[in-house]
Amino acid sequence: MKLLEDRIKSEGRILPGNVLKVSSFLNHQLDPTLIMELGKEFARLFEKEAPNKILTIETSGIPIAFATGAALKIPVIFAKKHKTSNIFGDAYNSVVHSYTHGCDYTVIVEREFLNQGDRVLLIDDFLANGKALDGLLEIVEQAGAKAVGAGIAIEKGFQEGGARLRSNGLKVESLAIIDHMDENSITFLE
Repeated sequence: MKLLEDRIKSEGRILPGNVLKVSSFLNHQLDPTLIMELGKEFARLFEKEAPNKILTIETSGIPIAFATGAALKIPVIFAKKHKTSNIFGDAYNSVVHSYTHGCDYTVIVEREFLNQGDRVLLIDDFLANGKALDGLLEIVEQAGAKAVGAGIAIEKGFQEGGARLRSNGLKVESLAIIDHMDENSITFLE
């Protein structure tokens, strides 16, 4: 998606450890117009899969998932990184490693929101090694639901996550796939 690639080129910064900082429009400060366009594009890419729910992980995936849910007119669920006092009873859970934060989280989804037979579209802001999606897929499986695909805003194509998930049969659509990045440049797969 050229609109997203242009923003990454103009405002993205490469930090040590191959971290792409896109805080000015996607991860800290949000550009609502851009995010709504991402949601419309994911809706177009996945409408034939007929999802009835969207699942993401807090925090940065939520705005993109919300925009996609608005475009598809379906509910959005987000896996919480911490069990809060308002979550009662049993919940689906999975351990997820965060590349950016360098730590593990146990993410949880209350059972009442994800059910057997649901057709779930996974949405996230980044895909690198695929650990967040692995965790979401585990939750979908625990629920007896079906993952119909994954929509990713930015994929680091030089890391193994996307290729591994695709080879396992998951439809993965990334709006910007970075082929290479260093402190001087970013190149995208065509």
